[in-house]
Amino acid sequence: MTAYVISEVEVLDDKLIETYRMLAKATIDQYGGRYIVRGGDVELLEGERNPARRFVIVEFPTMKAARLWYGSLEYAEALKVRVGALTRTLVFVDGLPS
Repeated sequence: MTAYVISEVEVLDDKLIETYRMLAKATIDQYGGRYIVRGGDVELLEGERNPARRFVIVEFPTMKAARLWYGSLEYAEALKVRVGALTRTLVFVDGLPS
């Protein structure tokens, strides 16, 4: 069953975010993930949200793959850069059975 990593991101440093994106994408690819959403336009229909925050959704083939990615030594390097590059909320969500 697929799994999704969903984050709502606010960029803190434009230069560092580019480094983070490059490192993160390489590790996502390595663990079988793919971007579904990466900062596209948001249309708010209900509720409230911070308009400075962007959505990023990554699909992994399984929850195990998503967890392995997040806990990997490779992604740990990206996390070191993330601290200064952005703030975010991050959740893992199971997809529907196929």
